Amino acid sequence: MLSLSSVTKRYGDVTALDRLSVNVPDDSYVSLLGASGSGKTTLLRVIAGFEEPDGGKVIYDGHRLDGVAPHRRGIGFVFQNFALFPHLSVADNVAFGLRYREEEPVTDPSELKARVADAIRLVGLEGLEARKVTAISGGQRQRVALARTLVTEPRFVLLDEPLGALDANLRERMCDELRAIRERLKVTFLHVTGSETEALLMGDVVAVLSAGSIAQVGPASSLFALPKSADVARHLNAYNVLSGRVVKGGFEGAGARFALPGKQAASDGAPIEVALRFDRISVRPAGATAADPAGEAAIRARFIASEFTGASVLSFFRLEDGTLIQVVAHLSGPAPQAFTKDELYELSFNPQDVIPFIERAA
Repeated sequence: MLSLSSVTKRYGDVTALDRLSVNVPDDSYVSLLGASGSGKTTLLRVIAGFEEPDGGKVIYDGHRLDGVAPHRRGIGFVFQNFALFPHLSVADNVAFGLRYREEEPVTDPSELKARVADAIRLVGLEGLEARKVTAISGGQRQRVALARTLVTEPRFVLLDEPLGALDANLRERMCDELRAIRERLKVTFLHVTGSETEALLMGDVVAVLSAGSIAQVGPASSLFALPKSADVARHLNAYNVLSGRVVKGGFEGAGARFALPGKQAASDGAPIEVALRFDRISVRPAGATAADPAGEAAIRARFIASEFTGASVLSFFRLEDGTLIQVVAHLSGPAPQAFTKDELYELSFNPQDVIPFIERAA
C-alpha cells in the first residue's frame, strides 16, 4: 500500500500540497479528481520522486520513499504528453527504459526483444513495432507510452491525465483498455484527471483533491451519491450549490425557503450551503400549480439557455441573487421541455433530495 502522511510541498509563497494524507491500496485502480491548480501533477511528481516534499512522509510497502531516487522507487509514470522519442520506432521507444536504466539494464538482445514484444502485445500494438511514433495515431502513441512504462514491471503506475490528448470516442475505448490491462497485471494504477466523468468511470476508488488536500475519498458510487462537502459536490459537476442560512431548522436563501432533511443541530442564522443534483429538479411556468405539491419546494428563476450534450439537455437558469442553476433532462425519458429565453419559471424539487453542509459553510 502507498501511504502519504501530512505531505506538504511549497513553491515560494504558493502551497501546492497542504498536509495531504491518503492511502492507496494495492491491486486497485484509483482516480484522483481535481481542478486545474489543485495540486494533481505535483502530487504525482512527489510520489514518483521528481520532487521532494517539504514535509510529511511518502511510504510504500512500509518503506520511506521520500529521499529515494526516482529510478529506485519501482514506480512507473505515464506522462500527459506521452514524452516519446519522435526519432525512434515504437519498439525502440518501448525498449528504451530497459536498455538504458541505471540498475540492471537489459543488454541481451533476445531478452530485450522478447520483453518488448510482450509489452507491445499487452497494449495491442502488434505489427507497428517498426513504425516511427510520429506515424501512428494519438491513441496508439498513448499505448506506446503505457507499454514503455509497463515493460519495466513497476509495482505502481502513475498516469497524469493520460486520456486528455485523445478525442472523445478514443477516450472511451482507452478507458476500457486501461482497466483491462491493470486487471491482467494486478498492479496499482493512480489515474489523475480533471474530468469527473472519467474519474467516476475509471476508479474503483475516487479521491477528490482540492486546494492541495484530499477533500474526500471512497468508492465512486458512494462518493457521487453523498459528497461530504460543498466543494466536493462542485467538483462532481452534477450538483447545484446554494448558499444561505439556517432559519427554524430549514434553509433560507437564493430566493427560497424550505425544510431540510433530518434534524439540524445548527442555530438560527448559521451559514449553510446545500447541494441539489441537476436531475432532481423539475421546471414549470411561474404561477402554475404543481401536479403533486405535498412537501415540494420551488425557486423562481429566469431561463438563460439550453445545451444539447448528446444523451441529455442541460438547461441554465438564473436566480434573483445571480446564482446559476443547472437542470438536466435525459433523452432516455420524455421529450425535454422547450423554454423561452428570459422567461420566469419555477424550479421545483423535493427537499429530501437536498444535501446540507452546515459545518463547512463559510
